[in-house]
Amino acid sequence: MGYDFSNLSDIKPLKKLTGGFNRTPGRNNQGRITVRHKGGGVKRLYREIDFKQDKKDILGKVFSIEYDPNRTARIARIHYADGDKRYILSPEGLKSGDNVIVSDKAPLKIGNRMKLRYIPQGTEVYNIELFPGKGGQIVRSAGSMATVLAHDEGYVQLSMPSSEIRKVSEEGMASIGRVSNIEHSSIVIGKAGRNRYLGIRPTVRGSAMNPVDHPYGGGEGRQGRGTRRPKTAHGKVTGGHKTRNKKKKSGKFIVRRRKK
Repeated sequence: MGYDFSNLSDIKPLKKLTGGFNRTPGRNNQGRITVRHKGGGVKRLYREIDFKQDKKDILGKVFSIEYDPNRTARIARIHYADGDKRYILSPEGLKSGDNVIVSDKAPLKIGNRMKLRYIPQGTEVYNIELFPGKGGQIVRSAGSMATVLAHDEGYVQLSMPSSEIRKVSEEGMASIGRVSNIEHSSIVIGKAGRNRYLGIRPTVRGSAMNPVDHPYGGGEGRQGRGTRRPKTAHGKVTGGHKTRNKKKKSGKFIVRRRKK
C-alpha cells in the first residue's frame, strides 16, 4: 500500500514558515551514537508547526491540507481573521474551507482547541498539553488519539494510545479529534532503498554477529540466542522488564500502566 496524496493541496509550503535544519541522527550533544541504525536520508524543508496554538478567540479558516516530510501526520495551513497564517497538525476529517477556533471553551467540533476542563467524557483529543501554556507535547503522531475518561479534582484522566491511563491538568489545552493520516501504519515500504530515504540504516541481527559484538553472537550455523532472557547488544535485559524509573516524579500521574 502506498500513500494517498489525492486529498492534499499541490501548493508550495508557506515560505515564511519554512527553513532548513541540521539533523544529527542518533547522536547526542557529544556526537556519540546513542540510537543505532539512523543516518543519511533525503534533504527536507522544515515546516514550523504551531503546537501551542495561542491565538485565542480568533476565527481561523483552513486554506489547505499539506504533506509534511518531517512527521507522519498531515498539516493544515490556517489563515486567521487578523491576517496571521500558521501551520497546525491536521485532524482526520478536516477539509479546506473549514473553520477552526481556539478558546477556553470552544464548540465541540473537530479541529477546535479548548481547555480539558470543558471537554466531556468520551471525547477524542490530540496534541495535549502536559503543562498548561507550554504547548501540545503528547498524542501527535498519525492516527493517534486519547480519550477523556473522567474529571477528577483539577485533573482529567486520559486513556492514552499506549493503553496507559494518565492524569493531566484540566487547565491544559487539547484539540478535538484524532490526528490525520490513519493509514500511515499500513504503508508497505517495498524496498530497502525507501528506508534509506527515510534515514533508516540496515539492522544486523545479533545472532549473525560474533560473540565479542553481541550476547547472541557465535556458534556454528544458525543458533538460538543461548541466553535465557532477551538482551540488548550491551547486555541490558529487555522483554517484560519494566524500564520506568520508580522514583520519577511524574509517576504519580499514572493511574494505570500500559499493558505489556
